[in-house]
Amino acid sequence: MKGKTKRVVLKVGTSVLIDRQRRISADKIADLARQIKTVQEDGIDVIVVSSGAVACGMETLNIKKKPTEIEKKQALASIGQVLLMKMYYERFKEEGLSVGQILLTHEDIKSKSRCLNLMNTINSLLNLKIVPVINENDALSFKEIKFGDNDNLSALIAQISDADLLLLLSDVKGLYDKDPASYSEARLIKEVERIDEDIERLAFGTKSEKSVGGMVSKLEAAKKASYYGIQTMIVKGDEKDVVINVIKKGENPGTLFHAKKRMTRNKWWTAFAFKVKGKVLVDQGAEKAILMKGKSLLPSGVLKAEGEFTRGECVEIENQNGRILAKGITNYSSTDINKIKGLKSVDIEKKLGYKYAEEIIHRNNMVMI
Repeated sequence: MKGKTKRVVLKVGTSVLIDRQRRISADKIADLARQIKTVQEDGIDVIVVSSGAVACGMETLNIKKKPTEIEKKQALASIGQVLLMKMYYERFKEEGLSVGQILLTHEDIKSKSRCLNLMNTINSLLNLKIVPVINENDALSFKEIKFGDNDNLSALIAQISDADLLLLLSDVKGLYDKDPASYSEARLIKEVERIDEDIERLAFGTKSEKSVGGMVSKLEAAKKASYYGIQTMIVKGDEKDVVINVIKKGENPGTLFHAKKRMTRNKWWTAFAFKVKGKVLVDQGAEKAILMKGKSLLPSGVLKAEGEFTRGECVEIENQNGRILAKGITNYSSTDINKIKGLKSVDIEKKLGYKYAEEIIHRNNMVMI
């Protein structure tokens, strides 16, 4: 990676920012600023996706256990975001750096016009030598518009900003063949060529009261970045000069996930920018046509639609064994699909009284998973 990296998305987990008293540490943010400044001296752009707002809110109100009620979490995020950005502003300023805050919900990614504005904002900040500090807008987010965690958000930001590397700062060194907290003989996996079911089984979650996600979400993020041709590395965030060592020196102190061939922006949008609203179950003939022949999904191969969705929404295509084959933008609602399932395309209008397209999902609006 040394010499090739021009733009990095740096995801900073809550666990990386807290001190021994389990409080967000301004000193740790200061050290992050120092490392970013050193990296910038080589002409490398750094975009920060930072967790920690809810944890800051918990500290402010002296709350020890994260609440389960969404309204209380949103209130904590609202309070904590002010304190978190104040620490970023002050500590980065000490290093001669400026920061710009961007708060997002999934709706900002889903909308192409808003996503374009986001791309332009990020690029403008970087051109002005200002470090974008991005976080999910937890004060407004609810289930339907949440990213889920900042690992997945950072992968989307890496894709949107055309980054070369997604660097996930974590409380563990990387991906192990066993849980290192339970097994002393656990071995660090230095490189992963492809994230398959065997790799996914190695993931384990977090039990932290102040963080969200865990290794599962980090693998999801690495997979998303991989589809857009971006390498991902998981490292232990509190190791001395870890950001400098990875980006400037090309070292691998954690786990490096290699990238696949880069998919087009349109395909990426279908795969990741849209929330899945339901699924379409298909027979073996349709499965073969989609996977082996690169065909569109026709009503003749559909067994049924599950969930409630409308025309133009994103759905998963699933085989009879429960395996997800692809994602795609549907030409018909779930109600319509269940009416025309098993029919030939020529009979769609006869059954519905209208016809949008020959296909349930056209190949151009479909991405293999």
